[in-house]
Amino acid sequence: MRNTEIDHGKVFDWGRASADYAKYRDIYPQEFYQKILDLGLCQAGQKVLDLGTGTGVLPRNLYQYGADFTGIDISENQIGQAKKLAEEGRMNIQFQCVPAEKAGFTDGAFDVVTACQCFFYFKHEELAPLINRILTENGTFVILYMAWLPFEDEVAGKSEELVLKYNPKWTGCRERRHPIEIPEIYEEYFTIGEQTMFDVSVPFTRESWNGRIRACRGIGASLTTEETEHFDQEHRELLNRIVPPEFEVLHYAAMAVMHKK
Repeated sequence: MRNTEIDHGKVFDWGRASADYAKYRDIYPQEFYQKILDLGLCQAGQKVLDLGTGTGVLPRNLYQYGADFTGIDISENQIGQAKKLAEEGRMNIQFQCVPAEKAGFTDGAFDVVTACQCFFYFKHEELAPLINRILTENGTFVILYMAWLPFEDEVAGKSEELVLKYNPKWTGCRERRHPIEIPEIYEEYFTIGEQTMFDVSVPFTRESWNGRIRACRGIGASLTTEETEHFDQEHRELLNRIVPPEFEVLHYAAMAVMHKK
């Protein structure tokens, strides 16, 4: 993928990071999922479409609550990992490799559409009317996001500095708490509902945090294999110096809910 507004136009491919993504990106705490469940969403009797599903993190973690899930993603490697993990968990989740803006589902096919950690990648002028069309009459579109806080958490800050050393074009950095930004086009098709933010402390080991950072867009999806290996070695050395074997990293999470007009 290439987007002039992301990483200053540097090409990135999530498929290159799929193995690490599958192993290290399933990190959302139960509180994150509970926010969705408390709204009565993604539960039994509902058909749910997860956009930019990646390795199927959201559908797999909410599967136990009974919704009928479909996940789509532009990356074949990500979908391959999603199918593998769902099969291993004996979960009946449908996955398709297709861009969100080209999803060819029938009108009113879903009660809920979710977009977790991917909303800002989409072409919103195309996506807004499409989601409106495929949602049922009282359908809901939920946008979710979680990010570490580098100015408040030492390990997050130092890890981020190292990512920028290897990839100075990476723009997924220097996060502060902020609501999810919703482009104006959505107001034509949706009523903006609840918007929330909350902090979460996510547990890691040195190995899992190293994997989590390696699986970020600025490293695994963007750098060469050799560059990634050099980063990996230096990041491991950093973690051995500054953190104990187990620790927590401060994140914030945000959610925005939109209801079909």
